[in-house]
Amino acid sequence: MKLWDKGISIDKKIEQFTVGNDREIDIHIAKFDVIASKAHAKMLHKIGILSTIELEQLLGGLQVLENEIEAGEFVIDQQFEDVHSKIEYELTVSLGDVGKKIHTARSRNDQVLVALHLYYKENLALVKEKTKTLFNTLLDQAENYKDKVLPGYTHLQVAMPSSFGLWFSAYAELMVDDVFLIDAAIKTVDQNPLGSAAGYGSSFPIDREFTTNEMDFATLKYNVVAAQMGRGKNERTISAALGSLANTMSRFAMDVCLYMSQNFGFISFPDELTTGSSIMPHKKNPDVFELIRGKCNKIQALQSEMLLITNNLPSGYHRDFQLLKENMIAAFEEIKDILDIFNYSIQQIIVNDIDINSDLYKYLFTVDNINTLVVEGQTFREAYQKIGGQVQDGTYVPDTSKKHTHVGSIHNLCLDKIRAKFPK
Repeated sequence: MKLWDKGISIDKKIEQFTVGNDREIDIHIAKFDVIASKAHAKMLHKIGILSTIELEQLLGGLQVLENEIEAGEFVIDQQFEDVHSKIEYELTVSLGDVGKKIHTARSRNDQVLVALHLYYKENLALVKEKTKTLFNTLLDQAENYKDKVLPGYTHLQVAMPSSFGLWFSAYAELMVDDVFLIDAAIKTVDQNPLGSAAGYGSSFPIDREFTTNEMDFATLKYNVVAAQMGRGKNERTISAALGSLANTMSRFAMDVCLYMSQNFGFISFPDELTTGSSIMPHKKNPDVFELIRGKCNKIQALQSEMLLITNNLPSGYHRDFQLLKENMIAAFEEIKDILDIFNYSIQQIIVNDIDINSDLYKYLFTVDNINTLVVEGQTFREAYQKIGGQVQDGTYVPDTSKKHTHVGSIHNLCLDKIRAKFPK
């Protein structure tokens, strides 16, 4: 049941160690192996290796498997090493020798590589789409709460006036930067590696431009060695992009946890979105956002893993690359769930009224008040010393009327400009 089987039995301990978790992981790329196999079969027909009847038989058999995969009925049984051997076996059972022809001019190496390229390409697009949904939600919330004052902090000390509009839209605009990296990752994987075989091409007269167009890749990875060396490089690029997005959400989740604390009390959520304590009946814990924070931090660690697995490997294929799949695919599935739950939860946020006349926030407006004195004719240094002196001797009385009018400030959020920045 192995594509590389030469009729020699292999030690069971060695087999288990080398196969690892491929059967479980490969369910995620099964659809894409079928897509690539269809394109490959059509190409083999185009160059005269498959007859028209054989092509029709293979496409029919592959369609049956694709339907099983879509219906959730496809299973990679214990006797198979991976999805690729399972698919070829099923084609051989149903079509006989015709099924065995699907592997012509192809290696398991480029089967894995092209399936992963297709998986990454589709899932990066899904992550981008879900990020845009959250991005739009945040800008909508920024509009809803643009007039609600939120104390701004530096060094976790009360600093200057902010607003919930500024807070929501700040994280929205950071996501634009994350999508720039996602787009770069999409461009990296949108190159067809099929035809690189084991990393050195094939003596068959294969048509790589044909399969590139058939699978809707933007271009192909021309150099066959470069195509194989892309394994690892793709994952490093993707993990950097996912890590950037995870960092944005992790920091946002931390803000949510902080602002929900009774010591801040800026926000809350409906009871059904929080959890309680087994011994403290008053607790409303932000478990969702704590888990988001932890899961996002875990995703940020992925880039280091990808770097260390592939660092300093010589050119050509190495079995180390097998270790890239599991946590890479898990990260995609995780971050899609995180984006969904973040969007779902943040729509239900309850923004509390904050008493800015409280002594806690008395010094929020010192900078504004200094600026007022400067506008009235004092130098900045004189104004700073005057307000500073009032703070020191306890005579400072804040004037909260100052407006911030410049682009991107508390009273000029430029939400339309931020919305327009999101990459198409």
